[in-house]
Amino acid sequence: MTSRTATLDIRTPEGIVFSLPLAGPMLRFIGFVLDTSTVNVITQVLVTLALVFIMVSPDIVIALRILLPFIVQVGYGIGCEWLWRGQTLGKWVLRMRVMDAQGLRLQFSQVVMRNLLRPVDSLPLLGFVGAVAMFLNRHNQRLGDLAANTVVVRQPRLREPDLDQLLSRKYNSLRDHPHLEARLRQRVSPAEAAVALQALLRRDELDPSARVGLFSEIAARFRSLVEFPPESTEGLTDEQHVRNVLDVVFRVRRDDPAGAAKSAGRGELEELAGK
Repeated sequence: MTSRTATLDIRTPEGIVFSLPLAGPMLRFIGFVLDTSTVNVITQVLVTLALVFIMVSPDIVIALRILLPFIVQVGYGIGCEWLWRGQTLGKWVLRMRVMDAQGLRLQFSQVVMRNLLRPVDSLPLLGFVGAVAMFLNRHNQRLGDLAANTVVVRQPRLREPDLDQLLSRKYNSLRDHPHLEARLRQRVSPAEAAVALQALLRRDELDPSARVGLFSEIAARFRSLVEFPPESTEGLTDEQHVRNVLDVVFRVRRDDPAGAAKSAGRGELEELAGK
């Protein structure tokens, strides 16, 4: 049996390590039960509605009874995990999230792969194959996770960092472009914001060259998401650019209720960042 670990360690090219707590088999099993119950309710409703086709052809109803459980189970997992950034109803209740095993942005192909293999992990009953796979690998990955290179991490409620102290209230040139500001909030993922916030929190612990390299990489990532006019970013260091981006993501202007609704979720980001 492979030695087990309770955390996923993500190492940046600069040698900085971020640790995320992994969800254990028992917690994932409870989430699986919650999601299975949800899927069963949805399936039962759809099967009941499908009875309308019995007047057309009983064979259609039989086919739907056979196919619907698989379609709903896979569709529920893919839809929820993609639209809710790695969460289903069960994972949301238990504060878990699916993410790429290297800490990269979760791809749609990964979501599809791990959910297509879910029926295999569920064999012969109650996720037995998946449970065995989780006990045999160090990151609690079921077969779907291994194939998709994903892990499930925990998101415990933690004390939020002092953002007012960390993000100074100096002039932020990015806020001169409200439409780009809103687009930035939409495109920065919780995981990306968490890494950037961790970098700011730990910046004084870094070697100067590692600090410059790390913020250069993070700033380049943020610039690739939304391109601001040159006059808005001219003269900014990479570290200040990252600070300005996080100021936009975490602190929506009071006069911008629409922006608040579109924000990536301050509480969610702060919980990730606290890890």
